[in-house]
Amino acid sequence: MGEKAIWETIQPSRVFYYFEQISQIPRGSGHTRQISDYLVSFAVDHGLAYIQDELDNVVICKNGTKDTAPVILQGHMDMVAEKRPGSPHDLLEDPLALEVEGEYLTARDTTLGGDDGIAVAYMLAILEADGYVHPPLEAVFTVDEEIGLLGARGLDFGRLKAKRMINLDSEEEGILWAGCAGGVSAQVEIPVRFIQAQGVQVPVTICGLKGGHSGSDIHKKRANAHILLGRFLYGLDQQMEYGIAGLSGGDKDNVIPNKCRVHLVLEPGSLEAFAAFCERWQEDIRREYAGSEDGICVVFEQEGEAEVPVLDPSSESRLLFFLMEVPDGVHKFSGVCRHLVETSSNLGSLRLGEDALYAASGVRSSVEPAMEHIREKICFLAEFLGGTAKAEGGYPAWEYKEDSPLRHVMAEVYEELYGRPPKVAAIHAGLECGVFYRAIPGLDCVSIGPDILDIHTPDEKLSIPSTRRVFDYLLDVLKRI
Repeated sequence: MGEKAIWETIQPSRVFYYFEQISQIPRGSGHTRQISDYLVSFAVDHGLAYIQDELDNVVICKNGTKDTAPVILQGHMDMVAEKRPGSPHDLLEDPLALEVEGEYLTARDTTLGGDDGIAVAYMLAILEADGYVHPPLEAVFTVDEEIGLLGARGLDFGRLKAKRMINLDSEEEGILWAGCAGGVSAQVEIPVRFIQAQGVQVPVTICGLKGGHSGSDIHKKRANAHILLGRFLYGLDQQMEYGIAGLSGGDKDNVIPNKCRVHLVLEPGSLEAFAAFCERWQEDIRREYAGSEDGICVVFEQEGEAEVPVLDPSSESRLLFFLMEVPDGVHKFSGVCRHLVETSSNLGSLRLGEDALYAASGVRSSVEPAMEHIREKICFLAEFLGGTAKAEGGYPAWEYKEDSPLRHVMAEVYEELYGRPPKVAAIHAGLECGVFYRAIPGLDCVSIGPDILDIHTPDEKLSIPSTRRVFDYLLDVLKRI
């Protein structure tokens, strides 16, 4: 007899059945056509009305067990596709290798995609069943949330009738999220020039960092590999001459980069001093990040002597200045909501091309003028260094509202189930709720979800008991409203 599927060993089995099904489909941001077509096939197989738009967003409608006001259930079908260094996993072709570790579901060597695959699984389990009591449902599955809420921003909201929405893209059980930050990507391009240089080629990698989500993890004192690289290069510049032949790290501005790589060219007689510098720098930076980033490493190789193109002195200085001065991390906590990060930025993408340094920072804030201030600082820095900067992928904040009938009902149901009130809060991460809130006048919205740890990293884990409880809670909420 063959080994049982993951879903056959976990309750509620249909939620995990669908989670396992969609985990067989590669669905990294920008590659969502296959999962979109799967959702259409599901709707056809179950006799449900659906819409698939030109962006591959999918809306599936189901009649209610009573003729009451409809409700939107909403989540996104794409995931952040990351893997461990050295893993042979092909994120564009291979299915995820799901594993159960105690009370958690995880994926071998890759991100799990619980953000936001669990929303897809929840909605499909509800849509297929005949025994649940619920109002008319508009299940909205969006694409490319992780790269700028692109699906939600291109959705035809005129096709939706509901004025109430339960978003299923949160990662902490027991919290009713009632507001989120807006965001924008600051894209920087700084021109550079190269000259020929003779020396020993030494690729250097800063690695061993935790990384994480640039919204929900930005306050956890995790190091940004790109910012560390700037400090490393600046410190090395005080000790010896070197050339920079290449540089790369990260490709998503909403992910705190956990590694980056620079290709250095050193004078042949400086290797011993360089090794000593690396050892001292690693020790110092580990001491600085003790308790939050204990695994920081500097790894270098020696590839022999050659003549290669390296940045000219002026370009090298501009690169160092940019990395030392670019805003990064938490800039301000909210004065209204205790412990809420109000404004932050994350240098998530960095690449040295043939004629320019390319960088992208994800800027977030629940206060639009504060977000604009940080974006303007990044743009001014780029222009000061002779480069250009532009804003891309802006999305609105979801403003907290004191009066929310939907949130009131959901709080009541939660307290009846668990004997304690839920926490009501706003989140620093961007949610599609902001786009829906701006597009649907009078929308009453709440965001919930089960416990998911270390999202956007290969350490991502989905709590199985929490997934079960949140599903039962969602069913009770739908029954009540």
